[in-house]
Amino acid sequence: MSFRTATMSSTGGCWHSVRRLKAELEEADAVLVGAGAGLSASAGFTYSGKRFEENFPDFIRKYGFSDMYSAGFYPYETLEEHWAYWSRYIFINRYEDAPKDVYGALLALLRDKDHFVLTTNVDHCFQKAGFDKHRLFYTQGDYGLWQCSKPCHAKTYDNGRSVRKMLAEQKDMRIPPELVPHCPRCGAPMTMNLRADSTFVEDEGWHRAAARYQDFVRRHKDLRVLYLELGVGGNTPGIIKYPFWQMTYQNPNAVYACVNLLETGVPSGLAGRSIRIKGDIGSILAQL
Repeated sequence: MSFRTATMSSTGGCWHSVRRLKAELEEADAVLVGAGAGLSASAGFTYSGKRFEENFPDFIRKYGFSDMYSAGFYPYETLEEHWAYWSRYIFINRYEDAPKDVYGALLALLRDKDHFVLTTNVDHCFQKAGFDKHRLFYTQGDYGLWQCSKPCHAKTYDNGRSVRKMLAEQKDMRIPPELVPHCPRCGAPMTMNLRADSTFVEDEGWHRAAARYQDFVRRHKDLRVLYLELGVGGNTPGIIKYPFWQMTYQNPNAVYACVNLLETGVPSGLAGRSIRIKGDIGSILAQL
């Protein structure tokens, strides 16, 4: 299948498309969900505006940051300031619940279906909503994990307790020096377990999840599968979007569905077996 074919754009999240998606959900033998940042945004995990301004007023005053995401890449002069910022960032995006129960609504639709979730999100919202962790593959990491910055070994470390301590003890945009995390093996500074470059650690848990995902795909490749893409953008199409198109194309029993606030294009070769709904994911799930 060539991805250089022309694409067809959605004309909007009409009732006809929602009804068709509902029917496909009910009739599918299995549902493979591909979830991107748009799903968490619909749940209220926004990275700019009021939420950013309420949690980082001091960093905004000092540096003029406009959003939470880009501020995370700023080259802070000290690790104490770096982790003062990141401990807040981690806590509100990983350990606090999303403002809206969009993930819970999705689980309610999938609870009685054979399903699996492939996601580029790193905020743990699926497990917080009650999804079985054995049906999840977080490809890009987890805000709740640290790794060695070198990395000297392929292991990750839970950061919940340390993050809460950093929050409680930071002052004037800095944490105490003794709270700066270092690798327990080589002593190098720890860093986030987020896929940004070739140093990303794929630990044992990552590989087990990858194997479960591949097994789910293999076992259902000829069945009536609904490939349900939710809020996936164009930054990393090779992880969810392109594979979903490919698997739908190869399986005549499959249907591809895309729900997105922005782009919902599909290759013209899938026009007859695709559902495209442009709209807020939480609203669409409520209609379903």
